Amino acid sequence: MSSSELPLLALTSGEPAGIGPELVVMLAAAPLAGVRLVAVGDPGLLAERAAALGLDLELAELSPGQAVPDAAPGRLAVWPVTLRAPSRPGRLEVANADYVLETLDVAIAACRQGHAAGMVTAPLHKGVILEAGHEGFMGHTEYLRDACGVEEVVMMLATDRALHATRPGWRGAAALRVALATTHLPLREVADAITAERLSRVLRILDAELTRWYGLAAPRIAVCGLNPHAGEGGHLGREELEVIEPALEALGREGLRLDGPLPADTLFTPRHLEGVDAVLAMYHDQGLPVLKYAGFGSAANITLGLPFVRTSVDHGTALDLAGSGHADPGSLRVAVALAAEMAGRRP
Repeated sequence: MSSSELPLLALTSGEPAGIGPELVVMLAAAPLAGVRLVAVGDPGLLAERAAALGLDLELAELSPGQAVPDAAPGRLAVWPVTLRAPSRPGRLEVANADYVLETLDVAIAACRQGHAAGMVTAPLHKGVILEAGHEGFMGHTEYLRDACGVEEVVMMLATDRALHATRPGWRGAAALRVALATTHLPLREVADAITAERLSRVLRILDAELTRWYGLAAPRIAVCGLNPHAGEGGHLGREELEVIEPALEALGREGLRLDGPLPADTLFTPRHLEGVDAVLAMYHDQGLPVLKYAGFGSAANITLGLPFVRTSVDHGTALDLAGSGHADPGSLRVAVALAAEMAGRRP
């Protein structure tokens, strides 16, 4: 395959005060094979962070649609977006919230117009975007959903399969994939958000996207209960009996392979995960702590249900590490590799 035939991914540089920009230049210093990357961000910021890390960086400023040069160590193509205010590592600047959102808008437009096969995102800071007046902003996942005009998307995190070779009890296991029925909701709102309609939408998307992007003909999905012990037959909550079980039974009649609702405290063990292609957790902190324990820094976040590929890192802005030179680009490398693999399977 010639370099021009490799999938092109737009890589947004994230919150400028965080570790995102330096992760981007670290990746440029040691690029992955089999993919073309174009960063979306402020060229001056990227050059400054590269210099602070002692990395040589040759920037090629381009517009979407222009030919992207072949990857080479220290070479980085950029679709420029200008910072609204100077940025210093570790110090948030509210004025740059619009800059972060513009980088997303540029990448989304490029994907929708066919200039990129997908996008990979470095971490942003939700708080500073809210402080800038963008009320209701909940994160990348919801922003992408609304920008693309789709009814529902599904957040799924996946570990790098290779890491399991080094983890006792996980040797030989497939990559762990955990999707969420709800994403960034306060815990007191979760139970009301677990409806048969939501579960049906999420599970149909998850089933279809596992087939579309992973080539799984009939994926098997394990579904967590909401309550301890999956409700203990109704003694610890009735959502399993009244909402989750009926929804799973109806979807099973459509042909989906679903197991559950299952107690989350025992589901996430190698024996129970054997043969499972993905787990659906009911809320953010039910499933993601387990996945991040299994593979933090070697996992990626995937948004399912969009018209293009989108992956991200499994961590936040790490303001305390910004500018220190100690940031680990491992998750970003996994996110890029996974996006390239998914884009290569594009129907």
